[in-house]
Amino acid sequence: MKISRKVLEMQELCEGIRSEGKKIGFVPTMGYFHRGHLSLMEAAVKENDFTAVSIFVNPTQFGENEDYDTYPRDLEGDMGQARRLGVDVIFAPHVGEMYPHGYGSYVEVEGITEIMCGASRPGHFRGVTTVVSKLFNIVLPHRVYFGQKDIQQALIIRKMISELNFPLNLRILPTIREADGLAMSSRNAYLSREERKAALVVPQSLQAALKMMEKGEKSKGNILGVVREIIEAEPRAKIDYITVRDMDTLGEVDSIEDGVVVAAAVWIGKTRLIDNITWGE
Repeated sequence: MKISRKVLEMQELCEGIRSEGKKIGFVPTMGYFHRGHLSLMEAAVKENDFTAVSIFVNPTQFGENEDYDTYPRDLEGDMGQARRLGVDVIFAPHVGEMYPHGYGSYVEVEGITEIMCGASRPGHFRGVTTVVSKLFNIVLPHRVYFGQKDIQQALIIRKMISELNFPLNLRILPTIREADGLAMSSRNAYLSREERKAALVVPQSLQAALKMMEKGEKSKGNILGVVREIIEAEPRAKIDYITVRDMDTLGEVDSIEDGVVVAAAVWIGKTRLIDNITWGE
C-alpha cells in the first residue's frame, strides 16, 4: 500500500492508473476508522480495480469553538486497517498542501446546505463541498463511497456531483451500528461510560418512529412527538434538531408517505451525535 502526502504525486499516480484502463474507487475520510469506514473500503475494494482512501481532518468544515483540535486521530492505526483490507493508496496531506497560503477558492451548494446540520453549523458544508471537490480532482475516481449516517452530507455531495458534472458515480451505503444500535462515529470516542449509555436514546427514538410508520402512522407531528419524548426523557440529552424529510431531496413533507427520512442531531454532554432512519422507497 502506497502513502502519498503530495497533491501532484497523488494526481500523477491516479492518472497513471486511469491510463491503464483501471477503475478507481475512492473513500474520503477524516480518519480514526471504525467499522462504518471499513465497510465503505470493503465495497470500494470489491467493486474497483484500485482503491484510494484519503485521511484528512479538514479545518474548513469546523466552526469556531468546534472540535478540530481535539478530533480523534490515529494515522498509523488507520493505515494498518486499510492495508489489511487491500486498499492501494492512502492520501494523507498536510493542511498546507490542501490550503496553501493565500487560499481563497470555495465550492458552495445552496438550499440543501442551509437546513438540519447546516442551520446548526454555518459554513460547515461549504468546507465539506470544497474539500471533496478538491479530492475528486486529485484522486480522479470512477466511484466514490459515503455512508447513510451522514445522509445530508451524502445528498449534498450527490447534488454537487450532478450539477458540477463530475464524471463519477456515488454509492451511499447503510449505516453501520454497534450491537446495541448506536450508529458508529469517530466522535463516539468522546463519550464517557454514562454518556455512552445515554446516547442510546437516539437510535431508540428513531426505531420507535420506524415502528410507528410500519404500522401505518401518517402524522409527522405524532412521529416527531414520540421521538422528542424518548430523547427528552434522558437528562444528559439535548436535542439540536429532529425532523422528517423527503428521502431524496430533504424537502419538507406534510405527512408520512413513501420515501422519508427521520433524522436527529442530539447533544450528549459535549458530544453532538447525528443519526437517521429511512422508510419507504
